[in-house]
Amino acid sequence: MRIEKCYFCSGPVYPGHGVMFVRNDCKMFRFCKSKCHKNFKKKRNPRKTRWTKAFRKAAGKELTVDNSLEFEKRRNIPVKYNRQLWDKSVEAMKKVEEIKVKRQARFIMNRLKKGKQLEKEEAISEVKKNIHLIKAPHAGKGLVPVIFIKVMFLFLIFFFLDINYEKFAALLGERGLHIHALREVYLCSYILTVFTGKAKKLEDKMVQRLQEDVEMGDEDD
Repeated sequence: MRIEKCYFCSGPVYPGHGVMFVRNDCKMFRFCKSKCHKNFKKKRNPRKTRWTKAFRKAAGKELTVDNSLEFEKRRNIPVKYNRQLWDKSVEAMKKVEEIKVKRQARFIMNRLKKGKQLEKEEAISEVKKNIHLIKAPHAGKGLVPVIFIKVMFLFLIFFFLDINYEKFAALLGERGLHIHALREVYLCSYILTVFTGKAKKLEDKMVQRLQEDVEMGDEDD
């Protein structure tokens, strides 16, 4: 017994199932269900109906050119029964079907990758275009507590670990750190010197260094 294919949707038609229509010229059309039979009687084209295999192959949505698809052919030549040939044929059919399913799945995944990439690019462009809807209008007004926390943290490091703040500031400058970070270091060092009673000697030096940093920042801008 053969498993025929539906003329309209290319689905399987098992023995004893479906509908067969024979035209006046003796050409036979098999349909898996009444839905396909009704669409055929309405003279609809399978390649223009979106849910059929013919449409998916014509639109490039399924694998059409592959060696695994060439094994399935109608062979009307009778072959003498051979037990060994029968067993080998059944095993080969299973292997071919497994390879075909894997290749079809890989083809569909590769086809969907392009769509995912396009969706990602569209989402990024949409966010860039409407960034004013996401960004808070008062986003820059909460910097004072953050700077205070940073300064106090550096103050504790300098005081308890006895680090030379001038060398530390010079190191940050060499690493290309932003000018605001250097100002935080200088402010922290000023608090430290006030705490230890040495602020008068270092105040002029810190003001001079801050002016130099501001001038360097203006030149970079």
